[in-house]
Order: sequence, then C-alpha cells, then structure tokens
Amino acid sequence: MMHRPWHRSLIKSGTRVFLGGSLAHVQDWFPGLSIVRKEDRGYVRYRGANVASLVGMDRLRERSGEMIYIVGSGPSIRDCDLSGVESDTAILLNGAIRLAGERISEPLAVAIEDERFVWRHNHMMREKIAPGSLCLFSVSVLRALCEIDRGWLGDKTVILIDDIRRPYGARRRSLEDLKKLPYVQMDAAGSTGLSLVPDRGVFVGGSVAVSTLQFALYCAHRTIGFLGIDISNAREPRFYETSGNTAFSGIARAEGRIVEHFVLARKMAVERGVSLVNYSPVSALLKYDFGYDDRFALRA
Repeated sequence: MMHRPWHRSLIKSGTRVFLGGSLAHVQDWFPGLSIVRKEDRGYVRYRGANVASLVGMDRLRERSGEMIYIVGSGPSIRDCDLSGVESDTAILLNGAIRLAGERISEPLAVAIEDERFVWRHNHMMREKIAPGSLCLFSVSVLRALCEIDRGWLGDKTVILIDDIRRPYGARRRSLEDLKKLPYVQMDAAGSTGLSLVPDRGVFVGGSVAVSTLQFALYCAHRTIGFLGIDISNAREPRFYETSGNTAFSGIARAEGRIVEHFVLARKMAVERGVSLVNYSPVSALLKYDFGYDDRFALRA
C-alpha cells in the first residue's frame, strides 16, 4: 500500500501561491500530463508520450442497456446478494472494483475521481481493472497513474471526468460563467448543478457517485439503481476494509452537498422518464424520500 507522496502537497501549495486561485487546479495535471480532445475522441499524453486512448460519453451510452447500477463501497454491500446484477450494467466506484470478476462478473465501467485512492490502492486497481475496461477517470487520477506506471493505461479505454468548475487547461469558472452554459442545470442558489453533456464537464459534488450519476443520466434508458451508496455510515469501514485498516473518508461531512445533487438528479430523471432506485437500507437518501427496494437483500 502506498500513500500520496509528500511532493504532491508542495505542488498543491505552489500552484495556489504562484498561479492564484483561478488556476490552482493546474496541480491536477502538473507535471507532465496533457490531454488532447478532438470531438468524441482523443488521447492522454504523459511527458511527451501517448499513454491512453480517450473516448467520449457515447461509448458508455452504446454499452448501456435498460438498467444502470452505480455501485459504491458502503458497508451495506456486505449484506447484498449481487448475483442478480446483470453483465455490463454496473459502474463500480473506487473500492467497489474489488467486486469485479467475483460478485459482479462483468462491470459496465469503473469510476475513480480522487487520486488518493490511486496511491492507496494501486495494487487493487492492477488486479481488478482488466484490459479493455471502460474507465471514468479524473485528470488527477490519470496523472497519479502515470506517475506510478505510465504504461498501465495503454490497454484501457478512458472517459474523462472533468470538473466543470475547474476544467482541464482553463481557469476556474465563476458562478456567472456556469449559469451561461447551455448544457447545465442548477438550483436557484447556484450551489448545486448537473451537466447535461458530461463530456464538457461534470459538477463535482463530494463523491465520485455525483459525477458518475451525471454520466448515467445521459446514458440511462429506464432505471438507475444505487447499491452501496450509503453516505450515512461513511465513518464505518467500507465493505472491503477492517476496523483497524480504514482510509479517511470525507463523505460524512459532505453528506448535504452529495444529497442535494441526488435530489436535483431525481428531478431531471423524472423529466426524462428515468427512475432512480435505492437498494441500500441504510442510505442517507432514505431521509429524502428515495425509498428502499430490497431486491438485492440477502435472504435467510
């Protein structure tokens, strides 16, 4: 197990001091990473060499069917019977990749947004993310992967998770800038938003589940289901962790922000004829009238 190297903290501080707040997110790709996008495809470069193919959100849509499951790593996964999750329906978030090839035989895609997961669980990623996998990765995740092993991405297909507020290669957008974008939907206060065109950026909302939900809304035909999206018990070990070996999680303190995005997404889903279904009996979503479907509950 690795930890994020100390030099990343120096780079984070340095970019803010020397570039200012509007360009502080340059730290995500500095040094060495560049992303080239041409319409619905492109490539990722690291220190002058091509390291991965980049595709657009339509690749995910083409592979999606009537049902999309967004699978988190909340403790409730321990009590789920996942045998009913069909092949190519589940997007596995962070540590939920441990389910790949086992309790979920063939995932639709994987999604990782926080580079700290890369540093801590690089071995798990190597073991569980198979060649040919469709990978939703943020800019900082791509750079961290390249720092560790630039060759690993070569046989993966990457869809970029680009922060719409802090986009790759550009200055931070103001609230007024965001409101002018024709492909976003925001609440009245402007604190919560969703992107209608995830290829052009997504609203990052405290959990990779929020970013992934925007891709799922673009792709979904009928239903988006949530497994292991607990939120309420984020201080407990994830389903693959033990009490003595638990990584820090900011989910608990971000609960309000996360749920606000889910509530806005429900409104958008209704307009599109798509149902959002919660399969976690302990999810914070229960407090916001998402209900609970026990389809995947273990039976005695």
